[in-house]
Amino acid sequence: MNFLLAETFTAAFNRLSNQDQKAVKASVFDLQIDPTGNGLQLHRIDKSKDANFWSARVNRDVRLIVHKTGDSMLVAYVGHHDDAYAWAERRRIEAHPRTGAVQIVEVRERVEEVAAPETFDFVAPAAVATPVRQPQLFAALDDDALLSIGVPADWLADVRAATEEGFFSLAEHLPGEASEALLEYAATGILAAPAPTSATADPFAHPDALRRIRPIADQDELEQALAFPWEKWGVFLHPSQRDLTERSFTGPARVAGSAGTGKTIVAIHRAVRLARGNSDARILLASFSQPLADAMAKKLLVLAPETGGIVPRITTASFRGIAEQMYQLEHGVRPRIASDAVLRQRLSEAARAAQLKGFSDRFLLSEWTNVIDAWGITTFDAYATVQRMGRKSRLGPNQRERLWPVFEAVRSVLAAEHYTTWAQVFTGLAETLAGRSRKPFDHIILDEAQDLAPAELRFFAALAPAGPDALLLAGDMGQRIFQHPYSWSSLGVAVRGRSHTLKVCYRTSQQIRQAADHLLPVVLRDVDGLEDERRGIVSVFDGPPPQIETFASDADEATVVREAIAEWIADGVAAHEVGVFVRTPDLVARARAALADLAEGDAITTAPMHLAKGLEFRAVVVMACDQGILPLDERVADAADEAELDEIYETERRLLYVACTRAREHLLLTGVRPASEYFDDFGASVRH
Repeated sequence: MNFLLAETFTAAFNRLSNQDQKAVKASVFDLQIDPTGNGLQLHRIDKSKDANFWSARVNRDVRLIVHKTGDSMLVAYVGHHDDAYAWAERRRIEAHPRTGAVQIVEVRERVEEVAAPETFDFVAPAAVATPVRQPQLFAALDDDALLSIGVPADWLADVRAATEEGFFSLAEHLPGEASEALLEYAATGILAAPAPTSATADPFAHPDALRRIRPIADQDELEQALAFPWEKWGVFLHPSQRDLTERSFTGPARVAGSAGTGKTIVAIHRAVRLARGNSDARILLASFSQPLADAMAKKLLVLAPETGGIVPRITTASFRGIAEQMYQLEHGVRPRIASDAVLRQRLSEAARAAQLKGFSDRFLLSEWTNVIDAWGITTFDAYATVQRMGRKSRLGPNQRERLWPVFEAVRSVLAAEHYTTWAQVFTGLAETLAGRSRKPFDHIILDEAQDLAPAELRFFAALAPAGPDALLLAGDMGQRIFQHPYSWSSLGVAVRGRSHTLKVCYRTSQQIRQAADHLLPVVLRDVDGLEDERRGIVSVFDGPPPQIETFASDADEATVVREAIAEWIADGVAAHEVGVFVRTPDLVARARAALADLAEGDAITTAPMHLAKGLEFRAVVVMACDQGILPLDERVADAADEAELDEIYETERRLLYVACTRAREHLLLTGVRPASEYFDDFGASVRH
């Protein structure tokens, strides 16, 4: 008999007390061992519209709701007696007549009317008089079209009558695949129906069924699912995520998508899947920074127990962390990295010694960092022909000839002082690895790949073995904040034809995501011509619109921030679910001052924006968005040429995008007047 867990069960399980959860776990284990339910006092739920619903007694008050058919036992819900019975009486579980996917359907005639939410603008409307009647969003879709996307038959009329004002309330009652397809249609005018499924296929194995119902193979798998019930991504995947987790690629591949669409989740699931598929495989799962790598390591334990032999074969590390380990293996010592201050000084000294005129220290450091060092240039011939990607300060042959002795001297001085740079570390390792047939890893999966530097990408390309599924890169061009754009294909990493974009956002409400998207172009295009299309990305839940406030003083700003956070906490947001971000580390004190009088202020995360990557909060404040702070005057003044200035402005914009999209439900942006010019991009009214 198939034993299955539903997402509705894990969500309800997480709401129980610890004591009740222990009792429920024991009962579910008993059911898995003996699906007949002997000892659990199984009773058919007579008032349910579905004759296959049964209740199982957990303790005096808690009941499991299970759905029994001839060959399956589905644990569907758990709750206190009245709540559990009421849930079952309002549901039925069946295969959709068109898609074939098993759905947990809310019975239409038992649904109570719900209050309409605030109006959500799918498309910004022109200023018009108040309409007498809102248009019906889906009136043009016939029954056949609605059934093709998984709308249950008894909800067809409700969907066709839905307006903007009531859509999100309606969507809460529909299966996820139906509500997402309808939302995409409302936003883009395109109805994307899923691929047809064989009528003889297992309805529980349908990709849409697997996003809410998980077959449980054995006791270890059940234990893992119950150990982390709130981590739904550990058990249930969207079909597009599952496809990328399981697909085989003949060459380097890329997973793209805006913030919150599950790129990291795909990377982690894929690492576990590859490890399970080959008991000898060794996998590298790496990300931009060590905190992000540590976070992925924790998520690995959700998917695979330490005792299963999976986790020990998956190495998690930061980009620089794995390079440092391999450098030590090669050279027996850790690399001695030259700081920017050291580089500035050595470049200035070399320029004076060469009597170089007409080039600022700022330009020299930028040219060294973004051209010479980034691309591993060691000869004048290489410098004379290199394409200085994205740099408008054109350098003719004579200028490059004057500059080269400075860079050559700096390279010699650094070597004599036993200094190196991260770019040199990655470049040297890449050259070493390229000549080796045996590699330390069978599969390499990189998260936050949009911030890979050229030398880093060259290193990972050399580290990857020949063969399928060797290299997967996950990232979002809209979150590139540390790296100048360049061509991946020029370094042998061509992902054209193997690049896939996730379109469903789970982390951020539709209002916050749509507002944050105003900071970015509708279409992002990389140097190789690959495009990330922002249109058609949908969030699966509704929320309040973000707030933007400007003030006359820091004190006024602090008062409003403190009041907003206090209100969120009073409404049920825990203090540790609040994040406050500022542009620079020295502004963290301004954020902490705003939290000084909050009873739970110490539990609130305060950090610079560049540390926001990979984090998630129910509520976020982005503070101190003053003119001169965002974009940061210091970076603007440091630009070496017009192209770098343009890139700085765009990077600052993307940095704000990253901070804003850490918010799930609530977002507040604040600044002292005159405020950041980026506030105008949100299209929201600024209250003074």
